Amino acid sequence: MKDEIKSVRTFAIISHGGAGKTSLAEAMLFNAGVTTRLGKVDENTSIMDYEPEEIKRKITISTAFNTFTWKKHQLTVIDTPGDFNFIAETKTSMQGADAVLVLTDAIDGVRVQTEKVWEFANEMNQPRIIFVSKIDRERADFFKTVEDIQGNFGKSCVPLQVPIGVAENFKGIVDILTGKAYYFNKGESGEFEIQDMPSELADQVAQYKEELVERVAESNDALLEKYLEEGELSPEEVKNGLRGAVVSQKLVPITCGSGTGNLAIQPLMDLIVDCFPSPLDRGEKSGMNAQGDAEVIRQPAADAPFSALVIKTISDPYAGRLSVMRIFSGTLAPDSTVYNSTKGCKERFGQLLRLKGKNQEPLQIAGPGDIVAVAKLKETTTQDTLCSEKDIIVFPPVELPPAIYSLAVEPKSKGDEEKIFSSLSRLMEEDLTLKLERKEDTKEMILSGMGEIHIEATIDKLKRKFGVEVNLTLPKVTYKETIKGKTRVQGKYKKQSGGRGQYGDCWIEMEPLPRGEGFQFYDKIVGGVIPKQYIPAVEKGIAEALPEGPLAGYPVVDFKVDLVDGSFHPVDSSEMAFKIAGSMAFKKAVMEAKPTLLEPIMLMEITVPDDCMGDVIGDLNSRRGRVLGMESKGKKQIVKANVPLAEVLKYAPDLRSMTAGRGMFTMKFSHYEEVPGQLQEKIIEASKQEEK
Repeated sequence: MKDEIKSVRTFAIISHGGAGKTSLAEAMLFNAGVTTRLGKVDENTSIMDYEPEEIKRKITISTAFNTFTWKKHQLTVIDTPGDFNFIAETKTSMQGADAVLVLTDAIDGVRVQTEKVWEFANEMNQPRIIFVSKIDRERADFFKTVEDIQGNFGKSCVPLQVPIGVAENFKGIVDILTGKAYYFNKGESGEFEIQDMPSELADQVAQYKEELVERVAESNDALLEKYLEEGELSPEEVKNGLRGAVVSQKLVPITCGSGTGNLAIQPLMDLIVDCFPSPLDRGEKSGMNAQGDAEVIRQPAADAPFSALVIKTISDPYAGRLSVMRIFSGTLAPDSTVYNSTKGCKERFGQLLRLKGKNQEPLQIAGPGDIVAVAKLKETTTQDTLCSEKDIIVFPPVELPPAIYSLAVEPKSKGDEEKIFSSLSRLMEEDLTLKLERKEDTKEMILSGMGEIHIEATIDKLKRKFGVEVNLTLPKVTYKETIKGKTRVQGKYKKQSGGRGQYGDCWIEMEPLPRGEGFQFYDKIVGGVIPKQYIPAVEKGIAEALPEGPLAGYPVVDFKVDLVDGSFHPVDSSEMAFKIAGSMAFKKAVMEAKPTLLEPIMLMEITVPDDCMGDVIGDLNSRRGRVLGMESKGKKQIVKANVPLAEVLKYAPDLRSMTAGRGMFTMKFSHYEEVPGQLQEKIIEASKQEEK
């Protein structure tokens, strides 16, 4: 089994959206004989993008998996989404990979999203190879893209290939180590002929070769010693050293080609076999014990105790839940019981499945490095650890980005609220960045996600999988009311109409409190002008009137009430009368104490390319934003700002159009601030219209 584990390569393809990840995966499957024709995303023939929502938008939304054989090695490819809307899916599924293939396309180079997934690979300590895609497209520029890569990711990224011609003149590649040229046959067969390289590329290849050999030498003490003594390394030493340098992450080879044309993909597959780590190269995997107070280690061996991490959940209304896991140690067979150490429960399953795009095939045994799926685990969700109950380990989950875009969801058909809630809860099992909450103050059901496309795709899925249709609207902003001045008022409730009457009379003094202090009530009654038993009723009357303030119907916050005077009637006074009197006094006091509206202010962190900086700052100013600071990071700028929530309800699509999809942001609640006067009038008027 050790030799089998040695020949396993499990890797993820990661990049920004539209770089050609799925096309590259399709070309690999075609070259390996898994498919008989080259799958195309644009022609809806891809076997890796198969969900209707993906076909409609021509983007990957859901991570897909496939396992195939190449040069007597088992390769498992994890095709991840590149669009920021589905970034959490990318991060959780990357946990199943031993290495990553990073795509930068030859036209756009490194984008914000490329940097984001590169950071994920850093977090997970994953070796990588860079593939410059779309080399056969108009405006493709390999050498400019290499500069961009090195500017963003460092000089350890070194070309291993250079293209022969670019754009429509792309004919092949030169392997920098051997100096040989691979000329590709016409059509999409992926086949090539090896010849001598064109003389005009000799100087460039020599320069890159020198950089490459130096990097390889620096990655290994013995090689470095020889290189310093003799000034060169043998081709065999460089080839073996290259693998060590990639596995130890001291070198990132840059390759190039085209997935859609199946050009230079076979040499890339050879490089994956030669340079990507096996589970044995990756070594032990650490986690914690059940109590979380001691480290536990698992070796990537078939005879080690079983351990796996669930990296994806697929929710299906008919087949139930499919849990996709990466095995780190031990073996797994069908009809087994495993222990979910994250939830502390046993789980039993029947068939063991290998994923082949949308299809599955039964497996009899799986071991370290394998990605497998099992159906109908009751408690298990993404990021849970499954292991042997006798040898418990818990793998730490990765941190996921917070949701940044919210819409209110309401049923198209009356009475569907519970169905919406239960169906969305099922979809949340497979998508950890979706959040659903019922807002008490606005009575709305709010669905939050990573962006407009994320929410739309979720609603499409809701209709397709569960037959539930909904309307989406922008959520109501939760304004609050408060006061800026002091006042003293009387609240008097008197009702006499035959029989026993009602009488309650109180005087209160009201004044503002600092933000976040809420409502405070003090009993300042002297001489028993209001009997003790009625004083709590005054406070209750105010507390019950708080949620709907007299200014515009929003909750009133941050004020103090002193109950200072009043009177009572020995027969007609009651708790109810004093409750009403308290409520009357409160409403009157608010209107006399300079009432004002407060709005939620968000803390935003926006990452944009240098050339968009002016537009983004100008836009923030137009949204009443206050820029708190800026910092440079490579060719990007990170802007921190406080902005009113009312102004950024649709910021996700707006930023996308402002930056041509190159900007990213995070947003979280910061504090409440007073709404400017002219806007207050509009908000108050709108709330009155709504009441009608």
